Amino acid sequence: MDFYLNFQTLPPNKDFKINMTSTLAHLVYQNYQKNPQKTSIVLQHAGQDDVALSYHDLAAGSARYADLYARAEIQPGEVVVLILQHGADLIFAFWGAILYGAIPSIMPFLTEKLSPERYRADLSALIAVTQPAAIVTYPEFEADVKSALKPGDCARGVLLTSQLENLSEPDFSQMRGLQRAPEEIVLLQHSSGTTGLQKGVALSHRAVLNQLEAYTRALGLTDDDILVSWLPLYHDMGLIAGFLMPILSGITLVLISPFDWVRAPYKLFQAVSRYKGTLSWLPNFSYNFCAQKVRERDLEGVDLSSWRVITNCSEPVKWESHQAFYQRFQKYGLRKNALQCSYAMAENVFGVTQTPLGTDPVTDEIDRESYINERVARSPVDGKPALRMMSSGRALHNTRIMILAENGDVLPDRVIGEIALQSNYMLTGYYHRPDATEKALRDGWYFTGDYGYTLNGEVFVAGRKKDMIIVGGKNVYPQDLESLAYEVPGIHAGRAVAFGIEDTKAGTEEVVIVAEVDTSDPDERQKIADALRGHITQNSAVALRYAHIVDPRWILKTSSGKTARSANREKFLQEQEMGVD
Repeated sequence: MDFYLNFQTLPPNKDFKINMTSTLAHLVYQNYQKNPQKTSIVLQHAGQDDVALSYHDLAAGSARYADLYARAEIQPGEVVVLILQHGADLIFAFWGAILYGAIPSIMPFLTEKLSPERYRADLSALIAVTQPAAIVTYPEFEADVKSALKPGDCARGVLLTSQLENLSEPDFSQMRGLQRAPEEIVLLQHSSGTTGLQKGVALSHRAVLNQLEAYTRALGLTDDDILVSWLPLYHDMGLIAGFLMPILSGITLVLISPFDWVRAPYKLFQAVSRYKGTLSWLPNFSYNFCAQKVRERDLEGVDLSSWRVITNCSEPVKWESHQAFYQRFQKYGLRKNALQCSYAMAENVFGVTQTPLGTDPVTDEIDRESYINERVARSPVDGKPALRMMSSGRALHNTRIMILAENGDVLPDRVIGEIALQSNYMLTGYYHRPDATEKALRDGWYFTGDYGYTLNGEVFVAGRKKDMIIVGGKNVYPQDLESLAYEVPGIHAGRAVAFGIEDTKAGTEEVVIVAEVDTSDPDERQKIADALRGHITQNSAVALRYAHIVDPRWILKTSSGKTARSANREKFLQEQEMGVD
């Protein structure tokens, strides 16, 4: 029996279709020719007026960076690493590389949340593998960048924003990116880690355009759509859905600083209302964050009725998060069927699945014990605890999905295994990492390292294979334990992390759950810890010993806002060694 999950069969979108030309540079050039004065990007910064950039502005600003790369004697096909903050320089430096024919790769900028020593170590490791021709940054950050370089690194040196020269008009006859071939690498994405940089995912022009053709079809994209995003551009959701897609499709993008959004999440809703935004992408944690943090006084006069697609993506999607978000903002015109889901990854350019337009995400109520202990999504038994799973949608056009057992057998519906996929927009490979490429790509299939199951064409994602905790021979997903933790009074969604630590005496792993709480009262904290131990022990295969109750902001996040499990594990172990309670 064939258990492959095939793509959605959607009719062509008559209102809008990606122009399948040979390279990304061609699309930028065509949008510049077609409607140069149309607003391409609206840049928002806290405390400043919004800045509107037309397609002419985009081409002109990018041409100045292309000129900088030419003067530095960078060759087409060489990598340029961009270490720039949210703003016009980052946008122009990226598209300047595309037009010039270089390969841009965006790195997170150093912030107060990142250790400078760890940041420089990660930058040094990235340079060693990627071997970029140059790094682009600000004059004031030049010394920090150079401190991470070794002799021979970056043959063309560190390029500075202050080295740009004025140009009258962009000269596309000099843009060598227009001469690149569709199968050549156009950009590098880096999978999310503690600073956002692990393996460099190399993507071709053809892969990116194939993805955009499939994804815009699933979204029913039109020329009138307006995309509003606060997502960082060093992460695939922000880079592809929230940056490349609107610019290459010729629609307007409203781009909010991610740091401004974290400090003031209401800015997203105000921007949607002001610009009549129709599309946005959000990671699951932000649904809870917005529902909890946005105040009524910041929503005065806000109208969200123009929002037609809000896609939950980048981490396992939660029904409870959607409910909280909808209940909080429905009175401002938010439509329930605007809330959709997607499963995505940099290795597939971005999207793998999407909720079909005009429908609510499918939910599946399953028996909690069978799911956690047997890895089977059975229907619930009367009187026993149940879980409500939410689908990440159906496979995009030209995408196939299968669920695999450890021995490689293809599994049927409702049995949990590793998700593998095949499409015409997969990665070329991990840049300068043939070992990692060989491990992930086998017989034309990409093995994602994610666990999940299918049901009637819907994909339900459980969690990451690498996060698995093995306790007494049983596989335990930390996400399941965290969901249980959020049921304990005093522990809020998104403020707990579960991981395993070695128990050498028992020869297995012990589970640790760290939970942030608002109270500082020792007795109240002890009650929460006791309740957490009891609830986990009663509702899972784990007898929880370590219930670690901490202050707010203890838990470390990745650059894309996900919980950094390995980093939190190391932080916990260090505190234990130091005797910190």
